[in-house]
Amino acid sequence: MLKFAVLTALSTALLATAAPAYAGGKKIGNDLAKCRTGNGPAVLVKVNGLKASTGKIRVQSYRGTKSEWLKKGRWLHRIDIPVTGRNMTFCMPIDQAGTYGIAVRHDINGNGKTEISKDGGGMSNNPSINIFNLGKPSYKKTAIAVGNNVKSINIRMRYM
Repeated sequence: MLKFAVLTALSTALLATAAPAYAGGKKIGNDLAKCRTGNGPAVLVKVNGLKASTGKIRVQSYRGTKSEWLKKGRWLHRIDIPVTGRNMTFCMPIDQAGTYGIAVRHDINGNGKTEISKDGGGMSNNPSINIFNLGKPSYKKTAIAVGNNVKSINIRMRYM
């Protein structure tokens, strides 16, 4: 029963980051130069623990509010690139200082479909995913304050 609950929780989180593009979201490249000292606002996202060096990885930023966090089509910026290693670094530019959340999805075979038993996910502040939050941790648990500089965070990937 607990394994089913965890599978349900992770699938909810992965599906949230798999939403197609809608008004407001902007696909960008992974330009690490935008996260050099003196630039900003931006978030330097260090993703650790990728299960395999295959497939695609998606990193998305959201406003850290209840009305926008992981809501379909409410992401601000998205980076979609092939996986190049077990640990990867991304630069997520932010339009203005404020409170944000970052969600990561690893499509391990790169087929564009969420396969809960294979794909992985992670979020800013590395919240636990369990039966009680059903894969969508509160915006309060994932929210990060971003000032006018570059904020560095680490996201640990989770798999079933």
